[in-house]
Amino acid sequence: MGKVIAIANQKGGVGKTTTAINLSAGLAILEYKTLLIDADPQANATSGVGFDPNNIKTSIYECIIDEVKPKDIILETNTPGLDLIPAHIDLVGAEIEMINLPNREMMMSKVIDKIKDDYDFIIIDCSPSLGLITINSLTAADSVIIPVQCEYFALEGLGKLLNTIRIVQDRLNHDLDVEGILLTMFDSRLRLAKQVVQDVKMHFGKIVFNTIIHRNTRLGEAPSYGEPIMIHDINSKGSTNYINLAREILQKNDMTKVSNKDKTIKV
Repeated sequence: MGKVIAIANQKGGVGKTTTAINLSAGLAILEYKTLLIDADPQANATSGVGFDPNNIKTSIYECIIDEVKPKDIILETNTPGLDLIPAHIDLVGAEIEMINLPNREMMMSKVIDKIKDDYDFIIIDCSPSLGLITINSLTAADSVIIPVQCEYFALEGLGKLLNTIRIVQDRLNHDLDVEGILLTMFDSRLRLAKQVVQDVKMHFGKIVFNTIIHRNTRLGEAPSYGEPIMIHDINSKGSTNYINLAREILQKNDMTKVSNKDKTIKV
């Protein structure tokens, strides 16, 4: 049975979709069969792995609202071992349509339960909000990764997200765990970025990933080519960072036997 990881932060521009795409690709490249679910109406994860959202006729929306079988809409990406359930703009209306449904917070869980045994990992790219679709994603997930940008307002809104996670844990998904807080867009030249890293690690300790995602030009341009960074430029710092993150998650879940000296690639 696959592990379901939601990538969530209601604050936009923190590297959430970049993380969803490239963590998924990293796990696939490490030979773990992975499914990326785009649960964001902006559909950036869909375009980021090479599909035009305007050409998507059936998406996660139809699975949630019309009970279309997820196996019927899964798309193979150009990254071996990585599949996609796409999104399109109709997902915006899903929250309104779900309001009067019984067990409305469980709709995503019902979709994922039908395919969970087919994958080692299922990664959900949540929308930058704490709306009903994000609540659905957290209810369906085994754990959540929280990307935090290495800038001045890094901790802004983080408390609200953690409180939402606690509510989901108490009322909807007792098994939901925080996989980790991921520091993103790190610029080693900036004293402020280093201070943010220090502050986040001081406040949150062991739940902060050792891997830090550096600000990287190649990482930023990869989505415009519809490619994960490993396909766009395997030798880039961004590629190394996300492979390291995938390895760290595998180690945390006792799914690999990497020796201590090989745990990370030096950058």
